[in-house]
Amino acid sequence: MSRSIPHLKSQFLQRLSEIVGEPGLVSDAQQKDDHDTDWLKKWHGRSCAVVRPASTQEVAQVMRLCHETRIPVVTQGGNTGMSGGATPDESGAQLILSTSRLRSIREVDPLNNTITAEAGVLLAHVQEAAQEVNRYFPLSLGSEGSCTIGGNLATNAGGVAVLRYGNTRDLALGLEVVLPDGRIWNGLRALRKDNTGYALRDLFIGSEGTLGVVTAAVLKMFPRPVARVAAWVGCDSMENLLALLALSRDVCGDRLVAFEMLTQASVDLILQHITDARRPLENAHKFHALVELADTHENGLAEMLEGTLEQAMAAGYVEDAAVGLNIAQRQAFWKIREGISQAQVRAGKAIKHDIALPISKLPRFVADADAAVKKVKPDACIINFGHMGDGNLHFNVLMPLDTPAADMSKAVKQLNRVVHDLVHEANGSISAEHGVGQLRRDELRNYKSSVELDLMMQLKQSLDPNQIMNPGKLL
Repeated sequence: MSRSIPHLKSQFLQRLSEIVGEPGLVSDAQQKDDHDTDWLKKWHGRSCAVVRPASTQEVAQVMRLCHETRIPVVTQGGNTGMSGGATPDESGAQLILSTSRLRSIREVDPLNNTITAEAGVLLAHVQEAAQEVNRYFPLSLGSEGSCTIGGNLATNAGGVAVLRYGNTRDLALGLEVVLPDGRIWNGLRALRKDNTGYALRDLFIGSEGTLGVVTAAVLKMFPRPVARVAAWVGCDSMENLLALLALSRDVCGDRLVAFEMLTQASVDLILQHITDARRPLENAHKFHALVELADTHENGLAEMLEGTLEQAMAAGYVEDAAVGLNIAQRQAFWKIREGISQAQVRAGKAIKHDIALPISKLPRFVADADAAVKKVKPDACIINFGHMGDGNLHFNVLMPLDTPAADMSKAVKQLNRVVHDLVHEANGSISAEHGVGQLRRDELRNYKSSVELDLMMQLKQSLDPNQIMNPGKLL
């Protein structure tokens, strides 16, 4: 028996090589290790091989082989996920299917405002392709230079423009998907109306590679904004920040593209650890917001934002504000917002919570969660920031860098339960934009109803009866 296992593996690798050729099979140990470990260095696995098909047909052949041999498959895009959803386990039995060679932009249609891109195309390249035809693809993430469209779809990625344009799900019209048995579903329809049956597209978006392999997508483009203006605002309460958001929506309509929130503790952390970040307002404030407007016309945008802030100050919602009228000023604001992740890494070990709640419930949640965390960890440093405009907070607790592993593990379990119980009570979600992956899989059972879990398992069993698609993730 001990001789037959290597023999079977050798046969499997030989058949893979015949399908994808030498460039499509990763054999270098260092390259393979890069795929076996997530970019956070938090999850480490050991795959049996890394295969890189160059076409949808090659993906289909690989999946057919894995279906026949019952080899588990972990689909991987840019490997930039935050929840361990694209990392294999340590068994050495799972195959990584990388979409890195599916890099074609098949069609750009400015009249229909659509772009058809393969799964391995970098998000930044989709943005650039849209810009070349004077159009705009609004999905924007910190990892856009290395994350892929397939990964964005698999996790239903969010980002900073969700308030105006929606999540990745809202930006996709059609998909091409290779099913676990190797069949190809061609759902690449560039249609905004199609009432011909179930919305199969939405089954695969956000499924984290557990139902099939997304190989291409038809994505929406929009008219390109030519004018942008931003403001940094200080408020003394979450309630006042919420009132500013409501006022901004009423006055600015869909010109409001971003409303980002940071607490003073978050701003202080950034100023301490990001060398080129500058204090946006002279005085400290309990809560800060970065507000951005964009439009396809130059005229009147700055006046609209300034008028909104004047109304907010008159109503007592805003204590202070600075308006960024030029690119340098806006970039300085965004430098602060985007510096939070790196600042946390440098300052300590973060217990992260990527949560979503109804916007109206945010003030009560923040007050209750602050108190509940302090009750468990009186000296805890709470770093609360996020996309307030769409209800997505990153409610993190920062532990010292020298916290022992055992103490860290205990704190993670305690604080996750405290925070997520409050999220559940508010009918929120414990994973807003990062996905479930390995990170939240077990916790999900505490917060999903038995009916919902049963429906998900039935879908999984129907599409993947051999249970080969990304085992140990999501479900």
